[in-house]
Amino acid sequence: MNFDLSEEQEMFRSSVERFAAPVDVEARRKLRRNEAGYDRARWGSLAELGLIALAASEDAGGIGGSPLDLALVAEAIGKANAPDPWLELGVLPALLLDRGGVHGALGKLLSGEIVATFAWTERAQRYSLTAKGTKAEREGDGFRISGEKTMVLGAALADLVIVTADLDGETRAFLVAADAEGLDMRPYRLADGSVAGEIRLTRVTVSEAALLDLDAAALGEIASELRLHASAEMVGLAQRLLDDTLAYVKEREQFGVPIGSFQVLQHRLVEAYARLEQSRSMLYRAAMGARDAEDAGADWQRAIAGAKAFIGENTDAIAREAVQMHGGMGITDELAIGHAMKRVMVLARLFGDTDTVLAEYALAA
Repeated sequence: MNFDLSEEQEMFRSSVERFAAPVDVEARRKLRRNEAGYDRARWGSLAELGLIALAASEDAGGIGGSPLDLALVAEAIGKANAPDPWLELGVLPALLLDRGGVHGALGKLLSGEIVATFAWTERAQRYSLTAKGTKAEREGDGFRISGEKTMVLGAALADLVIVTADLDGETRAFLVAADAEGLDMRPYRLADGSVAGEIRLTRVTVSEAALLDLDAAALGEIASELRLHASAEMVGLAQRLLDDTLAYVKEREQFGVPIGSFQVLQHRLVEAYARLEQSRSMLYRAAMGARDAEDAGADWQRAIAGAKAFIGENTDAIAREAVQMHGGMGITDELAIGHAMKRVMVLARLFGDTDTVLAEYALAA
């Protein structure tokens, strides 16, 4: 299997590295202290690089990047420990709007003019894409939507919300303005400092054009792709965690020598390195499997579920080793280690934690 990157892939990865380079720990903390957990001006700069457009097809005005292209960008964002919600507020809504046929809103998203998010999680519906508590009813030339959604990522920043609801017994997706009458949002912070929200919809009116052309199967495919890209960002974060820890154990001295000279720590670092390389190989194998996705879509989704379980478990182990070797300060916001570990905690649970995706993998096997 050839892991050499194309010139275009190298270009996008370099763009991410240059964009993220100025964001040190203090700059990251400043961004997170923003009421919305992020900065709109920085979002516009991210869009100018074409990183959001990479997720949309050329027919819809995007660049038409492959899942591997997107995974490489996600890995670079992770390695930079960047606070940018590119995955959840860029790639995810771009895929939904593109495949759902709502290209007007998509164009504004790709340009950075607006921010969109996906509201699909419901209480007592852990990681299920099936909408049960949120209902849509036909009314005149449009629909009325009522219900509640939880853990809506980037809710305080979003201009548009893509909401799943039960319509005539099927789960469908609707485009709703964040300031629509009848939509109430309560923001709160996640472990990584980003701002999510609880959303309540009370007879919110939307037009016929707000209905995305997506069925449950299409939503499932997009969720699988997000699992892949979340795994890629975790691989990048694992690399950052390992790099920072290696640098630290060479400098930190105890008993008059660097702690990196202690054999027990060397063994643990070698194990962390092995975990990282195995995770990266698993990631690329799953990403490259997308080439045959049209012929073997179910097999590809199963491979991604297995990859996310493996990568999530191993990245979590690397993060814990990094914190242990740094001591108590490793978990604080003073070091990149703490920020990276908290981001891993969020990504490992995006569209299914380890137990959930393993259960899906077992059922499909």
